[in-house]
Amino acid sequence: MAERAGPGRRRVRRLLLAGCLVAVLTGCADMEGLHRDGAAASVAPPEPLWPQSRPSPAGPEQQRGRPFAVPGIAKVASGDMRDADPLAVVKADLTATEREDRGTGRLVDRRAAERVAGCVRAAGCGVREPVLRDLTDDGRAELITAVDIDGRASEMRVYHVVDGSVTRVFSRRAVLEGVELAAGHLAIREPTSNDRFVYVSHYGWDGRMMALIELKLDTCRALKQTSGLPCVTPSPAPGGPS
Repeated sequence: MAERAGPGRRRVRRLLLAGCLVAVLTGCADMEGLHRDGAAASVAPPEPLWPQSRPSPAGPEQQRGRPFAVPGIAKVASGDMRDADPLAVVKADLTATEREDRGTGRLVDRRAAERVAGCVRAAGCGVREPVLRDLTDDGRAELITAVDIDGRASEMRVYHVVDGSVTRVFSRRAVLEGVELAAGHLAIREPTSNDRFVYVSHYGWDGRMMALIELKLDTCRALKQTSGLPCVTPSPAPGGPS
């Protein structure tokens, strides 16, 4: 038969239990991983910088996003960009835009305009293979193309027919890490300063042009999973290991 605990032993057990309870309540159990983080950090409201400074309204020569009737291109009676010459359209657009830009580089990179000015073959002057897709849901095709400038940046364009006139309805200078079409939307992926993320800009037809409808950040892992396109590996720093 087991020996019964005497009154003295029971009193010792009660004291030990009481001591443990006091230790927990007073935060003295750091040895078990409990600790105080201190007072919660105060949250300061946003601090506006230069609140009195505002940019001037953009003038016509600064508005890359407005529709632009391309001069010098014959009317397209069908309203379908399949019936237009893609290279002629790009050349006429960039030549006229560079003239309007007056060398500021806001509307078009001068190098792109110079590259296509005397172009005979699209592939020979950095003009990407034209893509013809219905982006406006009217049963007619728009022309999607881009001019590669320097191996990294590109001038991307979308053309649509308005009352028979070939009209540029999208203009974007970007590092085209990926371009996708889904349900009439145009998604453009661009790198950020953080190699783990890419910008994803979604554009859709608003009745007048291809307008921005969503801008978000995506991870390189998601980019590879959804499109199969890996993020661009950053180039090594000059003088660093190759």
